[in-house]
Amino acid sequence: MEKMFLKLPGNDDFFTQEAYKTLRTNLQFCGQDIQVIAVTSCQENEGKTTVTLNLAQSLTALGKKVLVIDADMRKSVIAGRYTNVKNPTGLSEILTGMVNLADAMYATQYAYLHLIFSGQYPPNPVELLSGRYFKAMLSESRKVYDYVLIDTPPLGRVIDAAVIASDCDGVILVMADNSVRSSQAQDVVDQLKKSGSKILGVVRNSVGAKSRQYPSGNRRR
Repeated sequence: MEKMFLKLPGNDDFFTQEAYKTLRTNLQFCGQDIQVIAVTSCQENEGKTTVTLNLAQSLTALGKKVLVIDADMRKSVIAGRYTNVKNPTGLSEILTGMVNLADAMYATQYAYLHLIFSGQYPPNPVELLSGRYFKAMLSESRKVYDYVLIDTPPLGRVIDAAVIASDCDGVILVMADNSVRSSQAQDVVDQLKKSGSKILGVVRNSVGAKSRQYPSGNRRR
């Protein structure tokens, strides 16, 4: 398995890491049957990929084996923004039978964290994600990993996330603070419910500095 270096924004920030520890704990409280999880957002640039990767790293700190699947085959940013890997093979090549699962899997500097890139842009991403090969890949991954986190395209843009979430145990919705209209968020939630997806919760991202201050012991009202 080829190894690469994963760059995680906020890795040295105390408040950021505490937030991911809280998210990690909340995810564990969802139950042992929550193993394969889709992560999506309403629109672009809400931080869903950063949340996915940091949550994965936080889980490995507990000794959990985690696989991150980049399922944003339309407009992936993981390879270019978070790694130094150039034009990697990935999910699209796996689902079209061009490579085996093991040949498209990358190890990271974190002992228990593996990653599958999105691969080349295919002309039919929804068809690939709704096919039996994707379901079989998730089934095999369940046998090896404690958690499988799937980074999906924004559901407010394309339907891919709902298709993926229907094969998952739950979905996490990432929302950037003060950037999404309530009607748009409701549309995304409704679409997830129509697909039979279990919404595990919402991650409020890009919160202002005042909201991140460590609370004092006594607070007057």
